[in-house]
Amino acid sequence: MLFPEANVQKSESVVPHAREPQEHVLPQRAPVDRVTAQRPLPMSLLLLAAVAVHLPLLLMKLPLKSYDTNQHIFFASHYLHHWFDPWNPKWYAGFSQMTYPPLPQQWIAVVSHITGLDLAYMFVQLVAIMLLVVGVYRFAKIWVSPRAASFAALGAVFLGSESFLVYSAGQLGTTSAAPLYLNALPFLYDWVRYGRWRAFLKGAALFTAAAAAHHATLLFGSFFFALPVLALALVERNEGEEMSIAAFLARTISIMVVVGAAIAVVLLPFWIALIKYPVTQTPIPHASRANYLLSPEWGLNYFVVPYGALILALPFIFWRGAGDRRLRPLLLGFWVAFLVGLGGTTPIGHLLLGRAFDVITMERFSYWATLLALPFVGLFAQEIIASFRTRAMVALAALAMCSCALAVSWSTYHPADAADFKVDSSAAWLNRDGHDRYSYITLGFGNKISRLAMETNAPSEDGEWNSGRLLPELTKYGGAQLTSSKYFGKAGLNALRAILDHADHYGLKWILVRDRYYDPLLAFAGWRPVDSLDDKTIIIWAKDGVPPFTPVNAPQMPPHWQGMMWGILPFGSSIVALLVLLIPERRRREEEVIDTYPSGESLVPGRLAS
Repeated sequence: MLFPEANVQKSESVVPHAREPQEHVLPQRAPVDRVTAQRPLPMSLLLLAAVAVHLPLLLMKLPLKSYDTNQHIFFASHYLHHWFDPWNPKWYAGFSQMTYPPLPQQWIAVVSHITGLDLAYMFVQLVAIMLLVVGVYRFAKIWVSPRAASFAALGAVFLGSESFLVYSAGQLGTTSAAPLYLNALPFLYDWVRYGRWRAFLKGAALFTAAAAAHHATLLFGSFFFALPVLALALVERNEGEEMSIAAFLARTISIMVVVGAAIAVVLLPFWIALIKYPVTQTPIPHASRANYLLSPEWGLNYFVVPYGALILALPFIFWRGAGDRRLRPLLLGFWVAFLVGLGGTTPIGHLLLGRAFDVITMERFSYWATLLALPFVGLFAQEIIASFRTRAMVALAALAMCSCALAVSWSTYHPADAADFKVDSSAAWLNRDGHDRYSYITLGFGNKISRLAMETNAPSEDGEWNSGRLLPELTKYGGAQLTSSKYFGKAGLNALRAILDHADHYGLKWILVRDRYYDPLLAFAGWRPVDSLDDKTIIIWAKDGVPPFTPVNAPQMPPHWQGMMWGILPFGSSIVALLVLLIPERRRREEEVIDTYPSGESLVPGRLAS
C-alpha cells in the first residue's frame, strides 16, 4: 500500500432496494496535507534557494576578499594563456602548477573567454554550490528518507562551513571536489550493494573528476565519506536482495582498482612531481592547528563560524547516530572528521595524520564533518517540523540564516587582508622601461601579490602556493609569503634576509614596499629607494649591479608530454563524467514505504542512486 489509510469508519454494505437508486460511495483517501507532509522538497526549489542566496553575493565578488581566491584566479590566468604549459615563471623564480590539480582553474580559464577571469571564478563557484545541493541530497538519501534528505540539501545552502570556505578561505578546490564525491557515493553504494554496472561507470567517472579538482580531498577527505557508505552496504547485505561477503569484496576491490588506475593516469604529472620533489620544507604554522581552548579567537574562527547552528544539533547527532544501527557508520565518519577538525585541541589530528598534520590546514576537516552531519540535520528537521510545524520551520529558518550570515560577514569582520588597494600602478611600473627584465618582491602587499602577478610580466621570488616553491631560502624557514614575512616572526624575517643576500643570483632588483616596517632592514642590506607610487604609499627600492633575471629553476621544468597530459586528461575527466551521467538508468520501480514513526520518519529511506 502506497499511503496509510485514513482513520475513518467504513460504512456497512447495504443491498439497495429495487425501487431506490443505488448510491456510489467514493473510496476514502489519505488527507492531502498528510500525503504532502511526506514528500521531499522539489530539487528545483532547492537549487533556486542556492541561487537566491549565493548569486547576489558572488556577483558582488565577495570571494575576492578571501585568502586563496586570487591564487586560484592567478592559476586560471596562466591556463588561459598557456593551456599546455604548466610551468609558471611568475612565482618562485619559476614553479610548476602541476603541484595542484587543475580542474576548477581550467574551467575558470574556459569560461573567462566569455565573462573575464573574476566573473568566471564566480560562475564556477556557483556551479560548485549547486552541485553541493544535489550531492548532499543524493548522499543523504542513502541514510535517511527522501524528505529528510531534501531538508539536508536545503541546509547545505545555508551551511556555515560552505560560506566560510567560499567567502573567507577561498578554497575553491575543496568546495569543488566535495560535491563531486557526494554525487559519486550513491553510485558506489548501488554498485557494491546491488552490482549495477551503470552505477559502476558513473561512480568511477565522478570519483576521477573529483580527484582532478583537489588532491587533499582525494588523499584525506574521500575516506570519511566512502568508508561509511561501504560499511552500510556490508551491514545491509542480508536485507532485501542478499549479498555475500565475497561479492562485497569483489565489487569493492574492483571499483577501487579501476578508480585508482584512472586517477593515477589522469594526475600522473602530479604524482611525478610529488615523488620527485616531495614536500620536505620546514612546516609553516597555521592557526587552524591551534588549541582552540587555549586560543579562543581561533576557536571562534575555525569552529564557531563554520559550524554555526550545527553546534546546537550535536546532541541529536550523537543520540540518533548511536541508537540507529544504519546510522552508526555515518556517525563514526562524522566523529573522526570532527575531532581532526579541532586541530591541536585534541591529539587525534597528530595521531591520524602524522607529519601531514603540520602541512595541511584543518578547516577542511570541519567542512567535511559538517557535510557528514547534514543527513542527521535533515532527519532532525523532518521530525521537529512534523511535531511543531510552523513554529519549527520559523526557528530552523532563523538558525540557518544566522549561520550563513555569520560566515558570509566574517570576511568583513576578519578579513584576509585589511588593506584594500589597487595594484594597477605597480604593474604598470614593472612593465615599462625594461623593469620586467629583473625580478621583484613586495612587502606589505598581502594577498594582492596574486593580482599583481597576473598584471605584470616580471618574475618574482615570492608567491602564495607554498607547496610549489623549491627555492632553498624559502623552504629552509617556517615562513610563508615574503610580502608578509614580519607576521611569521623570526622564520619569516630570516627567509627575507636570505633572499636579499642572494639577490644577484635571482636577478632581484626591485622591492615594492607598502609597509615602512621593512625600511631599516632594506637600508642595512644595501638597498635604496628610487621611486614612489600612489602618493608615496608605495616606495620602490632597488639594488645596484644586479644582473637581469635568468630562469635558475630551468632543470625543474616538466617535459612537454606532461604538459600535454595536464592540458587534456584532468579537464577531459570532467567531460567524460558529464557524458557518462547522461546514460539512462534502467527503469525500475522505487517503492518507498511511507508508514511512519510517530515522528514522521520514513521506515525505508530512498537509497537508490537515480
